[in-house]
Amino acid sequence: MEKRQIKNTDLLVAPVNFGGNVFGWTLNEKESFDILDQFTAGGFNFIDTADTYSWWVNGKGGQSEEIIGKWMKERNNRNDLVIATKVGSETKEHGFDISKKHILKSVDESLARLQTDHIDLYYTHFDDQKTPVEETLEAYDEIIKAGKVRYIAASNLSPERLKESFEVAEKNNLPKYVALQPHYNLLEREKFESQYADLVKEYDLSVFTYWSLAAGFLTGKYRSEDDLNKSARGEGVRKYLDDKGLNVLKALDEISTRLETTQASVALAWLLANPLVTAPIVSATSESQLKTLFAAPELKLSSEDVELLNKVSQY
Repeated sequence: MEKRQIKNTDLLVAPVNFGGNVFGWTLNEKESFDILDQFTAGGFNFIDTADTYSWWVNGKGGQSEEIIGKWMKERNNRNDLVIATKVGSETKEHGFDISKKHILKSVDESLARLQTDHIDLYYTHFDDQKTPVEETLEAYDEIIKAGKVRYIAASNLSPERLKESFEVAEKNNLPKYVALQPHYNLLEREKFESQYADLVKEYDLSVFTYWSLAAGFLTGKYRSEDDLNKSARGEGVRKYLDDKGLNVLKALDEISTRLETTQASVALAWLLANPLVTAPIVSATSESQLKTLFAAPELKLSSEDVELLNKVSQY
């Protein structure tokens, strides 16, 4: 499988990023190992998690990193993988925090749970809106120089704080973000396209989209309120059960039927057709869902398909 380079790094990743929020939540340890084995056997090497996944289960998180760490140790495959994790999210124990003190403490905890000596891509997960940008970047500078982190990236930063981060980094010779992880999919286009796309181009960032399948809505399994109880995430897609959402599903149905694939594969292929997107982040809890992920990079949409999807999903 052709790998894509994360810009301004030497990291090469397959064009689908596995979202590890399911580990320790909707998948137990054994099930997580099975999914990870199948994912890597398919030629994929990029795994995304966070220090606080899944804090909504136990109040503090850490389960996802622990499972990934145990799996990597058992399989002895750390050097074959690109591991991304994050810092700064809230839990029941603390609020959002990207202070130097919190980052220095959290990175060591993540390394211990992951049972590794380095993190390939370390994200600012959420902004606490109070820590000076320079303080956050100085903390990253320290852990990069210590060999604990290779590169840094940003997720839920405002455009203003993202831009300030680059200005401060340039002025003070501090590390610069190499990637952005935005909320972006066929039903959530406006924020990324109107507020972040130009910054992605200006700062030459790789993009790894989260909620790439709109919490599962773009798989086509939610078509009425009666379907919302099909999974733990069902209630989160209620807002998409409107004319726009159903029209997007209709277009996905049409294209996937003609191409003999799934609606989810088409939705991911639409993301991959965007030259700004390096790899969508998506989770799977079954072999059939994994096959959907595997199919997406090989699926080439026609310009007419892309135009149709753009039309029904326009904002």
